[in-house]
Amino acid sequence: MAEALLADAPVKADPRLIVPLDVPTVEEARALVTALGDTVSFYKVGLELFASDGMTLARELKAQGKQVFIDWKLHDIGTTVQRAAAALAGSGCDFLTVHGEPQVMAAAVRGKGASSLKILAVTVLTSLTDADLKDMGYAETARALVERRIHQAIAAGCAGVVASPQEAELARKLGGKDFLVVTPGVRPDWSAKNDQARAATPLEALRAGASHIVCGRPITAANDPQAAALRVAAEMAQAG
Repeated sequence: MAEALLADAPVKADPRLIVPLDVPTVEEARALVTALGDTVSFYKVGLELFASDGMTLARELKAQGKQVFIDWKLHDIGTTVQRAAAALAGSGCDFLTVHGEPQVMAAAVRGKGASSLKILAVTVLTSLTDADLKDMGYAETARALVERRIHQAIAAGCAGVVASPQEAELARKLGGKDFLVVTPGVRPDWSAKNDQARAATPLEALRAGASHIVCGRPITAANDPQAAALRVAAEMAQAG
């Protein structure tokens, strides 16, 4: 199927599509990048690879001309977060996530300094429902907590936020046209939702205001990852 699609038109990766390399080993991640070839230009290196030389992989991807999203969701005292962000600022990576708490966000922004690293605040995980937040001790709904954290991220100087597609329109409205709105929990109609509680399709997410979408298992678990990536990119193209 991928061969047929490639024969019809030249492959052009959509830079708004971020594919997470959520696999146990760097070797498996490299194999997945090879399998996807030129259909993907932006990758997320998350906690699963954190303990298995994920930064070596991140630097390799940058050397290949790819964009890299370090999704480590830093969360610690300000001094520690600031130093970690400063250490990562020289990596050449593009995005770094931190938890959306005021002290954490401000520390990360200080740490990245004048580098091109973009700090993204994680608002509310896309796997969480209002009931989950209540169990965790929050009185607010997911949407209300996301709104609070967007305002705080802007005040802290973050480049953008990570929010579910259901809050993308709100983030775009509050952050303005240049604000980064990265939406995980993106699932095409033809795929399973898995553990995503607040999901949307790629087209829905982009039309709602997302600047980037994170789409994982529909692509990485497909029998033909290239064909799946091209299918997602084709749907994204409908958003303009």
